[in-house]
Amino acid sequence: MLRSVFTVGGWTMASRILGFARDMLIASRLGAGPVADAFFIALKLPNLFRRLFGEGAFNAAFVPAFAGSFALDGPARARALANSLAGLMSIWLAFLVILGMVFMPQLLFVLAPGFSGERLDLAVEMTRITFPYLLFICLAALVSGVLNGMNRFGAAAATPVLFNVTAMAALLGLTPFVATPGHALSWGVVASGVLQLGLLLVAVRQAGMAINPLSRPVLTPDVRAVLRRMVPGLFGAGVTQLNLAIDVVLASLLPAGAVSYLYYADRVAQLPLGVIGAAVGTALLPLLARQLRTGKALAAHRSQNRAIELSLAFALPAALAIAVTATPIIMALFERGRFDAAATAATAGALVAGAIGLPAFVLVKALTPGFFARGDTATPVKVGLVVVVLNLALNLALIPFLAHVGIALATSIAAWVNVAILAVLLTRRRQLLLDRRLRRRAPRLLAAGVVMGVVLWAMAAVLFPLDGTLPRFLALAALIAAGLVTYFGSAQLLGGMDLREAARMLRRRQA
Repeated sequence: MLRSVFTVGGWTMASRILGFARDMLIASRLGAGPVADAFFIALKLPNLFRRLFGEGAFNAAFVPAFAGSFALDGPARARALANSLAGLMSIWLAFLVILGMVFMPQLLFVLAPGFSGERLDLAVEMTRITFPYLLFICLAALVSGVLNGMNRFGAAAATPVLFNVTAMAALLGLTPFVATPGHALSWGVVASGVLQLGLLLVAVRQAGMAINPLSRPVLTPDVRAVLRRMVPGLFGAGVTQLNLAIDVVLASLLPAGAVSYLYYADRVAQLPLGVIGAAVGTALLPLLARQLRTGKALAAHRSQNRAIELSLAFALPAALAIAVTATPIIMALFERGRFDAAATAATAGALVAGAIGLPAFVLVKALTPGFFARGDTATPVKVGLVVVVLNLALNLALIPFLAHVGIALATSIAAWVNVAILAVLLTRRRQLLLDRRLRRRAPRLLAAGVVMGVVLWAMAAVLFPLDGTLPRFLALAALIAAGLVTYFGSAQLLGGMDLREAARMLRRRQA
């Protein structure tokens, strides 16, 4: 699992760095006005459906079934399962894309009820351009699930790099030929979906498991079992995305710029969430499925504990670092061009509120595979209902006082409640037992994070504010370096982690 986490996390880190370059370019060209708000809605809508149908409910049901079939029944039966589901997905998603493009004004009335006039017109135009991305990226998620089920994580983890490169190329190359920079970005989104799917189809063919999205679907018992498990998982696996959708609806009712502030803050928070959260969840689900399917309950128990330990080791310091240096981060990354000091202050407030929930978002990625690998997609549905209702109630309570910052804070609180409920349920079923190593290391990791946070707070007070892009980048780099040295040094001294053990594992991996 550790090797897989490093593979996925490494590629995700490369993608997130390119993502920052993309968002810096977007901020300088679009700022936080009506065009930016419209594009972020156009990007949010297909991604919401992607995370529900592609990466969320579908993967939760498909990856354990494919991994188990591949391990016990052989490649031929696993390939038949994947091809049947690819054919079904192509038909369903093509229908959904056509329906969405026809009724886009009505769809945006639900997702962004506060949009009107120019913002609404721009959002409808751009979302009609981006919506076919849903078809390509959901099929890409299926092919990624096949590769992950075969314990091949590199190609699937590398494809988001194409998204960022294509978006930047479109913004720079197409802007003179279309109505706004947002339209150029929208065309780049669609092109990236085609490229990502194409790359993954080549990779899975090279792995000896050719997938044809135009296959004639056959409703075998295996296919029916995946579909049955997928239905409740539409909500359970996508609870975070539904909470974010609620956030977008409410943000659209606030003055122009709120959608953009939340987007830019979320992009910073997505770095640790993507690097460690997505990596742990992606690597853990097929591993747990194989271990449980082959009767290795003790190995599954150990894998779950190490996943939680990895999550805490990286998410806790990331959350503390982001919270104490939110303003310097936003200043260095985005404050230039159309993105001014007022936008920095507004975005930094949302980032601090979002950082509070960052460890919870990562822990959810480590806990939900404990349900999905056992074929239980119903329990997260029930938990999800509670969390969505709570998120909505907190939003309505906090927005009058904190505006868009209240939206981010409500999401963070709801995420922690989600973690607490999932952990209690797994513990009561004796499917989650925290071992001695995790109980010993977790508080020490938190203490190391606090030490790092104090150092960063003191340094940020001295180094910021600075003027100019290069001085700010250098100051931010100094903060990052100091944070890394302080955290890992403190964690080693306090006994939160053993860096020598990690080095030995890496050497074994390279060998």
